[in-house]
Amino acid sequence: MAGCKVEDKTLEMKVLTKRVVVIGLDGISVDGYNTAKHPNLDALMADGVLSLTTRNVMPSVTLPNWTSHLTASGPEQHGVLGNGWELDKVTLPAVETDEEGYYPSIFKVLKEGVPNVKTAFYYNWAELINSFNPRYLDVVSFEENDEYQKNYGKALDFIARNKSNPTMVFLYSVHTDHAGHNHGWMSPEYITSIEEVDVHIGEFINKLKEEGLYEDTHFMFFTDHGGVPESGHGGVTPQELEVPWAITGPGIRKGQRLEEPNNSVNTGMTISYLFGCNNVPLSWTGEVPMSIFESNEK
Repeated sequence: MAGCKVEDKTLEMKVLTKRVVVIGLDGISVDGYNTAKHPNLDALMADGVLSLTTRNVMPSVTLPNWTSHLTASGPEQHGVLGNGWELDKVTLPAVETDEEGYYPSIFKVLKEGVPNVKTAFYYNWAELINSFNPRYLDVVSFEENDEYQKNYGKALDFIARNKSNPTMVFLYSVHTDHAGHNHGWMSPEYITSIEEVDVHIGEFINKLKEEGLYEDTHFMFFTDHGGVPESGHGGVTPQELEVPWAITGPGIRKGQRLEEPNNSVNTGMTISYLFGCNNVPLSWTGEVPMSIFESNEK
C-alpha cells in the first residue's frame, strides 16, 4: 500500500471545493498568451490568480509535463521521460506504482479520498491517456483530428449530471500545440488557435452560469510548455519552460498575479488540497502555493 504524507498542521485539511474544472491547452507560451486576444479567459482570470512565470519540468515536451501536473511529481519520480512512454515500455521505473503499474495521479487520490467523487478526462491527443490509470476515471472521451468542441459539450453534460457530487474534470485540447508545430510559435495561425478556443471557453463558462454551476466551481488553466519560433519546444529556454498557470473560484484571491515561485508539480497538490484530501502519496513532491487564497492576503 502506498504511503501518505504526514499532514502539515499548518494546512488544515478541510473541503474547499465542490468541483474543479481544468482547462488545459497544449503549448501555450507566455508570449502567445500575452499576444492573443482572449476576453473570456481574461474575464475568468479576473476572478482569480494568474501566474506567467510558472516553471514546467524538463524535458519541455507534452506527456512528461501533463503527467507532472496531474501527479504532483517530476519525471524523476513518475518515470515518464518522453511522449513515447507506455506502461510496457518503461526505461526509468516510477518510485511508486499502483497494482496495474501506474504512478499515483490526482484521480487516484480523489477516488480513494473523496466519497462519491466523479472524475472525467476529455482529450484529443491519443497518447495523453497513456500515463494515467483509467480505473480512477468515470468518463474518458477522446476526440479525433484536433477537434475538441464535442468534448466541451460532453463536459457540460457531465458536470450538470453530477452536480450533487464532488467532481474533477480535465478538459484538454492539443490543437494549439499543433498550430505551433505546423505554422510556428507566434505565427498568425498559432495566435488564431488560441483566440478560437477562447470563444468556446466563453460559451462553456456562460452555460455553467446559466445552470447555476459557476459560483461553486474552481477553474484552473495551465499548459505543458511554451515554444520558440525557430525550433518549437523541447529545449531549456524560458520561452519553453515558463508558462501561464491560473486558478479561480471560492476563496481564491481576485484579479491577482502569483508572484511566488510556482511549478507544474504544484498543480496536483493544489487540487488535492481543495478537495481536503489527506491521503497524498509520500512520493509526491509538489506544494500548495498558499498565497492564492484570500485568507493569506496581507
